[in-house]
Amino acid sequence: MVRKKGLRKSVLEAAVERIAYVFDHFPKIYISFSAGKDSTVMLHLVMEEAMRRERKVGLLLIDLEAQYKLTIEHALHCFTMYRDYLEPFWVSLPLALRNAVSMYEPKWLCWDPDRRLDWVRQPPAIAITSEAFFPFFSRGMEFEEFIEHFGQWYGGDELTGCFVGIRTDESLNRFRTIMAEKSRFQEWPWTTYKSGTVFNLYPLYDWRTRDVWIYNGRFGKSYNRLYDLMHQAGLSIHQQRICQPYGDDQRKGLWLFHIIEPETWGKVVSRVNGANSGALYAQESGNMLGRIKISKPEGHSWESFSKLLLESLPPTSQEQFRNKITVFLHWYQARGFPHGIPDEADPSLEATRTIPSWRRICKALLRNDYWCKDLSFTQTKSESYERYRRVMKNRRMKWGLTW
Repeated sequence: MVRKKGLRKSVLEAAVERIAYVFDHFPKIYISFSAGKDSTVMLHLVMEEAMRRERKVGLLLIDLEAQYKLTIEHALHCFTMYRDYLEPFWVSLPLALRNAVSMYEPKWLCWDPDRRLDWVRQPPAIAITSEAFFPFFSRGMEFEEFIEHFGQWYGGDELTGCFVGIRTDESLNRFRTIMAEKSRFQEWPWTTYKSGTVFNLYPLYDWRTRDVWIYNGRFGKSYNRLYDLMHQAGLSIHQQRICQPYGDDQRKGLWLFHIIEPETWGKVVSRVNGANSGALYAQESGNMLGRIKISKPEGHSWESFSKLLLESLPPTSQEQFRNKITVFLHWYQARGFPHGIPDEADPSLEATRTIPSWRRICKALLRNDYWCKDLSFTQTKSESYERYRRVMKNRRMKWGLTW
């Protein structure tokens, strides 16, 4: 168990000290910026240190095209405000992004050159739009893959620090990201090793949501005004998110888009497959998107219903789910279920992923859980995905699980 320990100082004092340590030790520094509340506070603090030392730092923003207009306006303001101390990298390139609201387009390509006429908006003048700008870039690479390659490219052979504005208070996943046992820089608990010569740095990791807004109010700092509209829409400060809203968890906030920015939403609907239906049903319980309590058709078991759902999927999605489910079944064959997993089990055990069942599989299919995280998988790295598909096809034949 990881226990929190007080430092006998405010979170602001601690963050300022951490940022100063980074400037003392890292010859190359850049900020991963989303224009959200956390990364904006982090930007202000890092830039205050950069200006004190008259030192330039990199500022990386991945522009995902189908985003709130207010977010883009705030980001442009930040790039302009600190331009004398920045190496700007506003990236508007065709990256593959997760789309959890469509089985037919489980990934969509932002800034797709072949759909230029359908773009939600045009990239700003500051944006990097040439696919030849980065030597590592290839069209359709995934967001996470780009982030990793960028750090190595920017740092070269020098020790490089990447400031990331996430807080452990936000979610258990974020807590585990930072606090899990892994390589760190000089044992600093708010750092994690990334790759090459790059370390991720989380100076705000122990801040609470209220600390962010206290900082903004006390020091009069600029922030994304989208949060004001979210507040007016009835969201608490803990519910407000601005990340691209088509992911597995983020799609719950799609309903806000057409309320806050109806003009932008009209373009999003024609650009991102399934966005409208996701906005309508993402928060409803039941079979529509596999939330909370699901039911099977009369005359079906959960196994037969799962297979029926699989057969109804488009080929690409069907192949993805078959591969994942095959591994899931094979894993449990050797762990207490040699004759197959049960059709259903105690719901509380299913919810904690401690026992397999066909109902769990069915829920993953209804949720369009493309990476099958509910079946305890993690996202497959894109650069090896094609090889992974070939290996899985051979394994299915070998295991005799070619259903």
